[in-house]
Amino acid sequence: MNTIASKYKTVKNDEVKIWFKAAHINDFPKDGGACVKYKDLQIAVFNFSRLSTWYACQNLSPYKEEMVLSRGMIGDHKGIPMVACPLHKKTFSLVTGENLNGELEPIAIYPVKIEEENVYIGFSE
Repeated sequence: MNTIASKYKTVKNDEVKIWFKAAHINDFPKDGGACVKYKDLQIAVFNFSRLSTWYACQNLSPYKEEMVLSRGMIGDHKGIPMVACPLHKKTFSLVTGENLNGELEPIAIYPVKIEEENVYIGFSE
C-alpha cells in the first residue's frame, strides 16, 4: 500500500471522536458528490438524495491513485449503494467500502450526520 492510501482508515460510528463540519447541505449536488479536505485527507461526500442518505469515503482511487472518487457516478449494485470510479469504472460499496468487482482493496468509509442543514463527517482522530 502506498503512503497516501495508508492515511485512509475506515471509521465506524462508535469510533468517532471528532465530527468535522464539512459544509452546508446545499453545497453538495443532489445524487452526486463533492470533495472536502480534513487535515491532509481528501474525503468524497455523496448526497444520495434518491435514498435520502449521505455517504463519505476516501477520494483516492485505489487503482489509479488519483483523487477522483467524488466525481464518480453513484448508483445501486444489487441493492448496495455504490460509487463507480470515473477513471476505471471499478465500483465500491458506500456502506462497507468493499470493491464490488472483487479485485481491489476496499476504500475507507466515514460516518456522516446532518445537523441544522450542515454535513458532518466522523473521524477517530
